[in-house]
Amino acid sequence: MNLVYYFALSYLIGAFPSAVVLGRMLRGVDVRRHGSGNAGGTNAWRVLGWKIGVPVMLLDVAKGAICAAGISRLPLGPVPVDPQTLAVLCGLVAVLGHVFPVYIGFRGGKGVGTAAGMLIATAPIPVAFAAAAFALCLFSFGCVSCGSMLAAWTVPVSILLLNWLSTIQHPLVLTIITLALAVFITITHRKNIGRILRREEKTFPQVQLWKRWIRR
Repeated sequence: MNLVYYFALSYLIGAFPSAVVLGRMLRGVDVRRHGSGNAGGTNAWRVLGWKIGVPVMLLDVAKGAICAAGISRLPLGPVPVDPQTLAVLCGLVAVLGHVFPVYIGFRGGKGVGTAAGMLIATAPIPVAFAAAAFALCLFSFGCVSCGSMLAAWTVPVSILLLNWLSTIQHPLVLTIITLALAVFITITHRKNIGRILRREEKTFPQVQLWKRWIRR
């Protein structure tokens, strides 16, 4: 029963609509009415610029980290799982809250930033590999959605490789959840995949560093 309290708090924190709140407070703009219509950090950056997009992304990451590293440690009573598993589950519920936020009609972001926050708190080394994969994709192609999906799949693959090839061991539940998250994030990006295949996906050419080097 005590799990319900942990999950309820994690959901309510994860559901905080960072992009919508900051967009309305600082610019008087509802990001859901512009760009891709998504209430996430990428669309906030696209519609409102990096000065708002970056804080939105950081808040989204913080939601996952707070729930995994903070909420899971609250003394809310005994639970039938170990502390590491509870941290992962609280972070996962925060991701669900971000994607399906009760505050704005259950239409939120795609969960990448919040999932990253959860994983930073529970699996920092795989996250470092995922961040490198995301950066490589972003700086090569300027495509945030491609980088997000690549990073999502890098995490479970890294966990499996670390468990197999090193002394660093992650619990089975984390492997299963990160695989599920990779599938989930891919599904939430299905419209992006369609636009990528049609070559209609919006990119950020200003971050494609190799183009700058060629021009020199």
